[in-house]
Amino acid sequence: MMVGKILCYLYLSPERLANEGIFTQQELYDELLTLADESRLLKLVNNRSTGSDLDRQKLQEKMRASLNRLRRLGMVWFMGHDSSKFRITESVFRFGADVRAGDDPREAQRRLIRDGEAMALENHLQLNDENEENQPDSGEEE
Repeated sequence: MMVGKILCYLYLSPERLANEGIFTQQELYDELLTLADESRLLKLVNNRSTGSDLDRQKLQEKMRASLNRLRRLGMVWFMGHDSSKFRITESVFRFGADVRAGDDPREAQRRLIRDGEAMALENHLQLNDENEENQPDSGEEE
């Protein structure tokens, strides 16, 4: 979530025009440290963090993992085979708004489905269907 919000910030920054919209993972990491308290970020990665180089490395790995997740969602595009450089797409603005913190989660989900931004999963029905297929009907021959 935090990485997504920082990507929104980078997308709107003047550096985007100067760099032709291409950013590096190091720039993202530096912006993360600029906007958030490093000691708190390190505590999120490891509760017993002492601020060591290993803790900073783990934080960078977490950031890279988040960036890869966002790539799979189509919010960033890596430049060729170089995963250290990427472009930010407009879909990252989903992180620009607050996360409906005051809303009832079920009502927020209904609103997203109604607006076409999300879809209901039928897992519950599929599980019930599978259970019914495995159990013989009471009207079947014995």
